[in-house]
Amino acid sequence: MSGVLLTGASGFIGRHALDALLAQGQEVHAVARHAGSPREGVSWHELDLLQAGAAEELARAAGAERLLHLAWYATPGSFWSAPENERWIDASLRLLRAFGEAGGTRAVMAGTCAEYAWGDQLLSEHGTPLEPATLYGACKHATHVAATAIAAQLRISLAWARVFFLYGPGEAPGRLVSGVARGLLAGEEVPTTDGHQRRDLMYVRDVAAALVALLAGEATGALNIASGRAVPVREVVSLIAAEADGPGRVRFGALPARPEEPAVIAGDVQRLATEVGFRPTVALEQGIRETVVWTRAAMRAGELPGSGQEGG
Repeated sequence: MSGVLLTGASGFIGRHALDALLAQGQEVHAVARHAGSPREGVSWHELDLLQAGAAEELARAAGAERLLHLAWYATPGSFWSAPENERWIDASLRLLRAFGEAGGTRAVMAGTCAEYAWGDQLLSEHGTPLEPATLYGACKHATHVAATAIAAQLRISLAWARVFFLYGPGEAPGRLVSGVARGLLAGEEVPTTDGHQRRDLMYVRDVAAALVALLAGEATGALNIASGRAVPVREVVSLIAAEADGPGRVRFGALPARPEEPAVIAGDVQRLATEVGFRPTVALEQGIRETVVWTRAAMRAGELPGSGQEGG
């Protein structure tokens, strides 16, 4: 057995994870609903994992030693409460079991920071209660609990990657950075909250690199995939505005803050740094600059991404 089975390979994170795996010289079985362009080292599997028997057929065909499972329902805005989350619990668990029964030995599955009880402290894998407030977070958490039991039965080394907030080129409409950038580049005024809430943002290329590093290592259990730094949203928006020539068109405070939102959401990254040996390499300023440059070019070309089947 050899190679990596990568689901969600055409998604926001998946495209960068595919690049990182190929850069390592890996043989990749890339899974997507629509196959990507032919590339050396990539075998595309065009299928829908929600279909009966798809996971089992895929695992047998790939015969991969390692699994990086990113596929999930991820349409911005609606994914928090969409009933599709429930279907992805079953699909993910069927895939993990089929992967193990086919001889696979190491798996990384994408969870979310929404599994935690959000508060004002650093969210820690060992110290923070798991009390998801959304259907999305609850379904990811339920998947982790069941996947841990399946992995123990089949002797799969399993790491559960709790992905925090991410941004970057290729980001679908409806997220913070993409929404602000596109509005300003279109010459519009962009209303925001006062922006005093702080969030842990990580560039998508760093997120993908962290996941690939985790897959190559031996750490098991839940690990945060985050920068470890909480940045005021106001600072993020101001950086976007400076790059998009639109500082005078941001309307801070024009939208009310949601009372249920915590002041701070940030991850404790001690396990990621010490057990995986990974630290982000892209500074926020650089990441915002690259994202705005990409967005401007994509808008001019009329080539903006739609929603994906991949989440964080």
